[in-house]
Amino acid sequence: MQTRVCRLYGANDLRIETEEVAAPGPGQVLVAVAAGGICGSDMHYLSDGGIGTIRVREPIILGHEASGRVVAVGEGVSHVSPGDPVALNPSRPCGECAYCAEGLPMHCLNMRFNGSAIRLPHEQGLFRDRIVVEAAQCIPLPEGADLGAVACAEPLAVCLHAANMAGEIAGKRVLVTGAGPIGALCVAIAAREGASEIVVTDLQDATLEVARAMGATRTINVAKDPDAMEAYAADKGHFHTVFECSAAAPAIRSAIATLRPRGVLVQVGVVGDTPMPINALVAKEIRVQGTHRFHEEFAEAVRAITSGSIDVAPIVTARFPLEQAAQAFAVAADRTKSVKVHLTFEAA
Repeated sequence: MQTRVCRLYGANDLRIETEEVAAPGPGQVLVAVAAGGICGSDMHYLSDGGIGTIRVREPIILGHEASGRVVAVGEGVSHVSPGDPVALNPSRPCGECAYCAEGLPMHCLNMRFNGSAIRLPHEQGLFRDRIVVEAAQCIPLPEGADLGAVACAEPLAVCLHAANMAGEIAGKRVLVTGAGPIGALCVAIAAREGASEIVVTDLQDATLEVARAMGATRTINVAKDPDAMEAYAADKGHFHTVFECSAAAPAIRSAIATLRPRGVLVQVGVVGDTPMPINALVAKEIRVQGTHRFHEEFAEAVRAITSGSIDVAPIVTARFPLEQAAQAFAVAADRTKSVKVHLTFEAA
């Protein structure tokens, strides 16, 4: 059997190719992919040939956000059957290292994660019509589930983990800096959890409009109104919790200035070394909380989407068939019009 794949050879060298796909072995599942979301990391791999110190050192199939339908199962697989719709969890911790033994699988020393160039050989990704995966990666879905929506489970899981790291959200005043896919999903979670106020900042009106659709009570274009956040810094700050999703130094400074004493800064966005106003962190006893990937939150994200408790539809701003992947990546990189762009595959 053959499958088309979306393979990156280096910066700005993306190709749609065809290769053979094997039958599933013991404990494996052959899946026909339906939809896949283009992540910021995929865009960095394409535009820069890597992310920071992580470089693409060999051809890599991109993609780690996907859903599909089971085509065949290998020996010993019982929780899914041919024809079943599934979400694909790209995360494969080893279960044996010191961190896995401590119950911290997101910090696994031997983590395998689809579409990642961290390891060599690279972990090949999900942007293809057919893929063989480990059965444990397949989360069964209710029949009739929206496979496009379910392809958002991975970024939603990232945000659910961030929310778990933040602590209590109900009744709290929340700031979200950056209205990309992660920021928009953090808004949806904060709204679901009962935040009393959700303010979102960004540089683009289009993304802020999506944030409003996801539950923001106020949105601020800080490029057009750079002084709008000053009122929130009065009397030592206003917000209890910030989800910092932009990784932009000005946004981080604004977040710290507008957090109230003993507030929580959840750093979700990733960037290189960034200066921070340490004096303000100390004086206001602010807790800086990192957050990395997810574990049990992936299944929780699938349930949230399929139950309708979180509607991800507003963030999916465009869809392209696999053969138009180059155009899809170009649109995804245009933040004046895009939040989350999906590729669609043969099983769609």
